[in-house]
Amino acid sequence: IAKAKLYTIYAFFFYIYCVLGNLVWCLCTEEKVQIEGGTYTLSNQLQEASILSYHCEEGHYPYPHLVRVCKFNGLWEPAPTKPSKCRPVQCPDPTVVENANVLPRENQYFHQNEIRYECYGGYELYGPSHRTCLASGKWSGPHPVCRRDSGDHCPDPGIPPGGSRTGTLFGIGEKVTYTCNGNKMILIGSEERVCQEDGHWSGIEPTCYYQHTYDSPLEVSHVFGGGIKHTFASLQTENVTQEGRTIKLTKSEILNIYIALDISSSINQEQFENARKAVLTLIEKIASFSVTPNYEIIFFSAKPIEVVNILSFFDNKTKSLADMVKELETFKIQSKSSGLQVHSFYVFIKMAIIKQRQANFKEHQHVIIVFTDGGYNMGGNPTETVNSIKAEILMDKPKERAEHLDIYIFGVGTQIYDRNLKSLTVGTGEKHFFRLQTLQDLHKTFDEIIKDVKGLCGLHRNYGDMPNLRQKRQKYPWVMFVSIMTDEKTSNCLGSLVSPRFVLTAAHCFTVGDFIEKMSNVKVELYDDVQKIHTHPKYNISSKRHRGIHEFYDYDVALIELVKDVPISPSLRPICLPCTEETNGALRQTLTLSEIFVFHNICYIFSFNIERLLLTNNDRIGFLTKRNLVEKDAHIKLGENRPDCIIKALQAKGINTTNVAEVVTDSFLCSGGDYPAIDKIACRGDSGGAVFKNYLNRTIQVALVSWGNKVMKKCELGGVVESDKDSRDFHFNIFKVVPFLKSILGKTGQDYVPLVFVD
Repeated sequence: IAKAKLYTIYAFFFYIYCVLGNLVWCLCTEEKVQIEGGTYTLSNQLQEASILSYHCEEGHYPYPHLVRVCKFNGLWEPAPTKPSKCRPVQCPDPTVVENANVLPRENQYFHQNEIRYECYGGYELYGPSHRTCLASGKWSGPHPVCRRDSGDHCPDPGIPPGGSRTGTLFGIGEKVTYTCNGNKMILIGSEERVCQEDGHWSGIEPTCYYQHTYDSPLEVSHVFGGGIKHTFASLQTENVTQEGRTIKLTKSEILNIYIALDISSSINQEQFENARKAVLTLIEKIASFSVTPNYEIIFFSAKPIEVVNILSFFDNKTKSLADMVKELETFKIQSKSSGLQVHSFYVFIKMAIIKQRQANFKEHQHVIIVFTDGGYNMGGNPTETVNSIKAEILMDKPKERAEHLDIYIFGVGTQIYDRNLKSLTVGTGEKHFFRLQTLQDLHKTFDEIIKDVKGLCGLHRNYGDMPNLRQKRQKYPWVMFVSIMTDEKTSNCLGSLVSPRFVLTAAHCFTVGDFIEKMSNVKVELYDDVQKIHTHPKYNISSKRHRGIHEFYDYDVALIELVKDVPISPSLRPICLPCTEETNGALRQTLTLSEIFVFHNICYIFSFNIERLLLTNNDRIGFLTKRNLVEKDAHIKLGENRPDCIIKALQAKGINTTNVAEVVTDSFLCSGGDYPAIDKIACRGDSGGAVFKNYLNRTIQVALVSWGNKVMKKCELGGVVESDKDSRDFHFNIFKVVPFLKSILGKTGQDYVPLVFVD
């Protein structure tokens, strides 16, 4: 007591000296804030409101406090009266399961401890028999239940580790309630659940969290990503119903997405950059689908800072999505203080304006996504405003209109104000509140959204280094390896999966000696069974030998028809082709309104207009090497630069003419040389591979690798080879053979699903 009084007196005089005597704020010090077994970081050095965050190695957490805040008087809160240390992560008590023995039985359970469940006689185990305490502070797997057939309408809902339940009747309309034992844990999920007529419990399965408990990126991907990907996928198909999805739309509805990032003093620069990266990834993933949401993107502190204005979408002033992304990428943090209420009120105002302007406002779907720690000391409590948003959207019909509003809250940081945030979430079915220690890997989490989506061309994963072939296949999931065997030799080419049944490659791959008649001589990666080779009817490699051109590659295009569809997965997915409905939807996300009109209406008939959108002079393209799937980049030479590029074709072996137009038709794109940059060149074995461009998270094939004028010795060593001033590659332009592709890929009445071309 004497020490406490002395400390209070000291703090008082320290305050008088700092504030009244010198009229300055005092800095905190680093005295006694060290942590045994860990480190700490400061969000704003030792200035007022700076957050001191402790960090421990995996499987440990800071004790007794996760963070400290520097106050205006130069003192830390909470005060460092006890030494800090890193303790092993503790998981909630698993022995609360009814009708079961939990072995081994301990007073406490820590990281990597393992347990097993044994049900009493007459009871059957539902759920895992073994669980492990994870570094996140959770037990692995779902909550197990030991139950027997009691004739109840709903099954026993179980009890979460560390929790307790009231209610033992499980008939229709019966309720059960949950609490967490002790004051060190909080309940995430539904505190009350009701047995429904369909035999399921309402709400979300509850879980007890310690302050050091967090959701893993995989969990976030499964719950948050699962609802979104099913919704967006269903938008591309009429009359599809997905059970358990988080966002429910019909084609006639309008989707408004509001994204808010907390840049208050409790969020440091690194967290902000990770949040921005996560939001960019989320937007790119949404753009992968054929939906066109309206966006409001704001950063909030003492006042909202608008990055993207949702009203511009309704005023037809919106730029392309690429421009919107650029604005987000270039934004810099300015003012910093806490104000969660400001964000919610700002969103409410925007909704009110939209309602005033839009006669069909009641059909709009609203999704609000917030990244924050939940502090709102500067902005006031946002609960009242959120309740106003609910009333505006749900219109006193919470059950009938539940699908029209979802509010997701991502609590971020080492000190999350859970109780401030839990009540703000809105939505049915899935969990809407997530607790994240950092945002470092959240962009990878959002990348997982595409994992199980079927039939979306060009989707790929593009984060981080991808050192091995399996990971590279997720970045280039459309690439296929083709081998052609004859009595003389085996030749190799690349191809691209353009539908589950077809691989697009170069026709000259099949002119090794005479044309391959036996389909068994053609192998496509792991899918050996080839049904038929469809070469373009105008392809004839020897058609100009009488004119001094030993090999003529015009219409160097072929489709390999497989015996059966390949299984679509994150590592195996078709590339997008020009002038298909899927590609149309993907491009719509990046084009301006006028460009959308051009693309949608005259793609097939006047394909040169789309070529001008996708292919411009000196524009960068990409293609792959067969060895290790290394991406090569080059630049297309068009317009005034084309003649100097294609003239080098006359230097190729077997060319005995001075008329370059006889060798290189208008169907070829030319790359190579050292202007405007040194290009990479194709090597033997790269033939037939896709020449592609990426638009956000879609890959679109614009050509295929056909032939080159020089054989570079360095190519024999594999890898990436740079062009010299004379070397050139000629890629066959896919736009020139859209009718041929449509005649096969778009053919109806077959045992494969046809591609739908824009006609």
